[in-house]
Amino acid sequence: MPGIDECLLEAMRLPGARGAALVDWTSGLALGIVGESPGGDRETAAVEAAELARLAAEQHAFAPEPEGDGTDEDGADPPVEDLIISNRDSYHVLRFVRTSFDSSVCLHLWLARAEGNLALARIRLGEMVGRLVLG
Repeated sequence: MPGIDECLLEAMRLPGARGAALVDWTSGLALGIVGESPGGDRETAAVEAAELARLAAEQHAFAPEPEGDGTDEDGADPPVEDLIISNRDSYHVLRFVRTSFDSSVCLHLWLARAEGNLALARIRLGEMVGRLVLG
């Protein structure tokens, strides 16, 4: 079971990866950062990723349809699976992480568009966060 550092290093092995960060989207605190950061400032990039994650997570239009009685058994499922932002030269993937506490963590991966593979990144990020151990 990999921890934060191992997860971030694994993310950086993806084709086109420029940087990765594990961010608490309620506070904007970066729990770990590796590689480059968009705009060059790691703390600012973490806060901005947290703002986007929070915006998506708090909108009911993006929430999954309730199952059964409409409640989550342990309250730990993230409200959104992932968020993808693309611009002319890069992709940003925010993958929400299921945790045993409040699931307010996301993995931000920054990919160069020319070398990156968005589909592969989504699949691998899903696998990584499934194995990630926070504690």
